[in-house]
Amino acid sequence: MQFFDPNEPISNMSGNLPHWRQFGTIYFVTFRLSDSLPQRKLDLWARERSEWNRTHPEPHNEQAKREYSHLFPERFHKWLDAGYGECILANKEVKLLVENALRHFSGVRYDLDEFSVMPNHVHSLIRPYPNHDLSKILHSWKSYTSHEINKILIKKRNVWQKESFDHIVRSQEQLERIRRYIRDNPKGARGETPRLP
Repeated sequence: MQFFDPNEPISNMSGNLPHWRQFGTIYFVTFRLSDSLPQRKLDLWARERSEWNRTHPEPHNEQAKREYSHLFPERFHKWLDAGYGECILANKEVKLLVENALRHFSGVRYDLDEFSVMPNHVHSLIRPYPNHDLSKILHSWKSYTSHEINKILIKKRNVWQKESFDHIVRSQEQLERIRRYIRDNPKGARGETPRLP
C-alpha cells in the first residue's frame, strides 16, 4: 500500500475543492447526489472556508489542521448524513446498481477497498492502477449510473454533483480510521454521527 509522500511529485486539479493526485496512492472519495445539500448551506460553507483560508495562511500547524478538519470536511459530511434531498440511493435497486458499478472494474482498473452507498452520497477507498486516472474512474461511475438510475426511476434528472471530495490517504493508521468511518457511516444516517478520520 502506497500512501501520500510529500517528497514525490503532486499534481493539483482545478475545482472548488483541492484535488491532489499522486501516482500509486489510495484515495478516500466521497461523491454525492445533486440535491444532497441545500444551496444556502453550500454557500455558507464556501464563504466560511474562503475566509478561514484567507486568515490562516500555509503552512498550517497541527492545531490549524484539526480546526480546518472540524469546520469543513467534518461538517460537510455531517450535513450529508442529515439526509437532505430525495435520497434516491435508498431505493434498493438504485443502491445495488451503484454498488455493482463500483465493483465492476475492481481488479482491472483499480483496487476497491471499503465503500458505502448512503441514501444521498457514496464513500469509497480506491487505488487506481497505472494508466487509470481517478478523475476518469469517477466520471465513468457517475456517467454510467446516472444513465441507468434515470432509466430505473423513469425520470430525466441531473443525478450527481459534478465535483467529488477526494483525499490522498496519508498513513496506515489513517487508512484504518477511514475504513472504520466508511463501515460506521450507516450509523450516521441513524443519528449516531461517526467522526471523520
